[in-house]
Amino acid sequence: MPRTTLSTRTLLVCAAIGVATGLLGAAAGWITIAVLATVPVVYGFVLGAHVLPGVIAQRLLRLPGVAIATHVLASLVSSAFAPMYVWQFVATAVLFGGIQEASAALGRYRSWSPVRSLATAVVIGAVVAVAVAFAADLGSLAPWAQALYIALGVAGPIGWTIAGLSVAAALGRAGLAQSTEARIRSPREG
Repeated sequence: MPRTTLSTRTLLVCAAIGVATGLLGAAAGWITIAVLATVPVVYGFVLGAHVLPGVIAQRLLRLPGVAIATHVLASLVSSAFAPMYVWQFVATAVLFGGIQEASAALGRYRSWSPVRSLATAVVIGAVVAVAVAFAADLGSLAPWAQALYIALGVAGPIGWTIAGLSVAAALGRAGLAQSTEARIRSPREG
């Protein structure tokens, strides 16, 4: 049975991932202003960057609850640097982290494969595409722009998930995953 509580060490790793990805999320928030003013069709791709906290945390730590915890921490960091988006950051964290946790829960927290992460990214991409469609009033755009908007809305979370899997793999090669897993499974921590 998977653990239901997160150790202090695990929370510290989630916090480190949350800070790094939260800074990227804040940058995405600020970039959104320019994107919407100049090339709004790429907004969905920019929004996809918010999948990173959960992707990296789940792939690296392989524990229940790490996606939502890391997402919430990242949203707090993002909110400190782009406070005008505080509610959007928090809502996105709960939505994306919740979808990532639900995906892992469907596999009973036993499947941590990149394929599961990518399948989850497709689901998040569909959610992003629908949200972007409502926000952008797609009906007022040319058909090619509508298709591009939706394609980039779906592609964003997929592309950012691939990037997150790469980051997690690099952190694992650096030894973070092994030392964290050994500590998590330590009998002293119960």
